[in-house]
Order: sequence, then structure tokens, then C-alpha cells
Amino acid sequence: MRVIPIASGKGGVGKSLVAANLAVAFAQAGKHVILADLDLGASNLHLIVGHRKPGGSLGRFLNDSKMDFSSVIAETDIPNLRFIPGDAEIPGTANLKITQRNTLIRKLLGLEAEILILDLGAGTHQSILDFFLVSGQGIIVSAPTVTATLNAYVFLKNAIFKLMYSSFVRGSAAFNYLERLRKEGSGLKMLYLPKMLEEIVTRDKDSYMKFKAALDHFHPRLILNMLDDPKDADVAMKIRRSCEAYLGLQIEHLGVIYRDNVQDISLASRLPVIIYKPQSIIAQAIYRIADKILQTSDDTYDFNLNRNIDESFQEAALEAEVDFESKKEYVEELLHSGILSEGDLVETVKTQQLELNKLRRENVFLKHKLSNAITQGFKP
Repeated sequence: MRVIPIASGKGGVGKSLVAANLAVAFAQAGKHVILADLDLGASNLHLIVGHRKPGGSLGRFLNDSKMDFSSVIAETDIPNLRFIPGDAEIPGTANLKITQRNTLIRKLLGLEAEILILDLGAGTHQSILDFFLVSGQGIIVSAPTVTATLNAYVFLKNAIFKLMYSSFVRGSAAFNYLERLRKEGSGLKMLYLPKMLEEIVTRDKDSYMKFKAALDHFHPRLILNMLDDPKDADVAMKIRRSCEAYLGLQIEHLGVIYRDNVQDISLASRLPVIIYKPQSIIAQAIYRIADKILQTSDDTYDFNLNRNIDESFQEAALEAEVDFESKKEYVEELLHSGILSEGDLVETVKTQQLELNKLRRENVFLKHKLSNAITQGFKP
């Protein structure tokens, strides 16, 4: 079973949209898929999938020791796709105990399916990081905004921390070194992994080798969502460069998805976009990303070849250009068909201009904060 955790550094970047529609695309390709809503405490994936039937949920399972885990797995109206609902109504569901987290991971990994997709919560809670690290090829969803880009990097940085702590035995020289940095306050915030590893290998070679082996199998993948312009795709390179320079981490770029109002309409209809409008630009982007994932496997794809990484970013940049042209052609067709009036077009442009101005103000503010952070010590 291929396990695909899907996470985001911040909310509102379309993570659940990506998770649900990828699950449907895999199911349509003939794969037996289970989609699990692990955004515990804020579960809403059922709205995107169109799941209406009442039944068990992860929240109820975690709070009822007698409940059979199989009872939380629901059939859907989509062939080959089963669904595990989360639970936003039971207090404390998002704050799992270690025993609950381990039990849930064990139950999920024991399921019978070809593909298991885990839709995780946003942010860097320890439970989210644990679920993300059950697979070496989790997906991080981001958007072109500065906050989303920064939080995507912060998420991956925290995943590296988690990988370190799980690799080092408590009380070992490497573990004590990390604890000292943590207690100093700024040590881990100013992480520069190559420098840290130089210290760790001299103090505790066995722990270093264990972490290095884990890191060699950790190859997260990126999806950039909510693009408005081909230039938005450039921010993916910023995430890549930061990960390589400060974390010693290589990420693959799975592709881009443009912003499209069709997703709001499909959500209101309780249908995944690729079922509601399979010919839309957003649906075609999902199919393209699903194909890339299916064409590779955990066993054969060699992420150590820089050529694969370089090609994935070059291909994503080209896709951004092609999809943008398709989007312009689509708007022109609506205008000429009379469905979209010139007034509608003007209002659309005005709305997008307001959003862009808001993002520019946000960009200036965060650049100022980043500049101050770098000045205060974010240095190799």
C-alpha cells in the first residue's frame, strides 16, 4: 500500500481540495483507494467528497475503546474509493495522546488498499508531523503568497526536527546536543542543518548515521496551488533553495494548480471538481499530478538524481505557462458566448486587483520581518 500524507504549513491553501480530488483520480484509474480525514478538530473533507451518510468517525473511535476500527471506513458513491471521516465535534480530538496516535497509525497502516491518502491538519503540531513522516514521500501543498511559502518551509524544517528526535536515543550525545540547542531558545530556530550535522558526527557517529539513513528516505513533494499568473510559480524555487541550503533537503515539484471559481461551485454541489467539471483547468491539473505519482513508486524512483529534481521544477514552470494560456482562452470563450458579460469581466478583474493589492501589502510586511530575522542571526 502506498501511503500519501498531504499537509500544509498554513490553512486556506487548498490542501483538502487536493487530497480529495487526487483520491478520486486514483480511484478512476482503477486503484483501490482509502481517503482518511486526519484534520482532527477541523474535519470538513466529507463536504468535498460528498459523503452524507452518518456512521463512525475517527473521533468516536479514539474515544471509544470498544469500537471496531473497520466501522469508521465508509463506502462512497465513487467506485474504488472508501472514506474515513474525521470528527470536529468531539472536544480534544485534535490533541491526541501518544498512545492514541500510535494506535491510529498502526490501524491505518494495517488497512487493505493500494493507496492510502492522509489529509492532515494545517500547521506543525506533533501529531501532524508524525502522520506526515509515516511515508517518505508526503506532499506539502502551498500557495504563492509569502506567508504560505514561508510556512511550507517552516513545516519541512519542523519535520526535520521530528526526524532527528526520533533518530536519536534519549540520553545519547546527539540527543543531549539537540536538547541544549532547544533550551537555548534560538538554536533550533536558526537551523542550518549541514553545520549541525558536523557537530553531531563528531559527538555521536552512530546517531548521525541513523539520522542520515532516515533523511535519505525522506523526499517530500510540493504542489503549488492557487496560482493567478505564471510568475507565481517562481516561488517554488525559493522553497527549494531554502530547503537545500538550510535543511540539506531535496524536494520534488509535482506541479501547479490555478485558482478557479469552479471549486467553490463544486463544493456547494458536494462534488469533487474532477467529477463536477472534469475538463476544467483545475481538474486537468489534478489528473496531471496523479499521473506523475502513479508513474513513480517508492521502490524505483531515485530522488538522489539531481536530474529528476531539476526536471520536475522545469516541467512545473512550463505547465504554469500552458495552463495560463488555457485559462485566458477559456475566459475569452465565455465572453464571446455571452455567458460572461463585459461587466462580469470587469468585476472579476477588480476583485483580483483587490486581492493582489492585499497580497502586496502582506508581502512588504513579511519581507520586513524576514529581513529583521536574518539580521538577528539567520546565517549559515
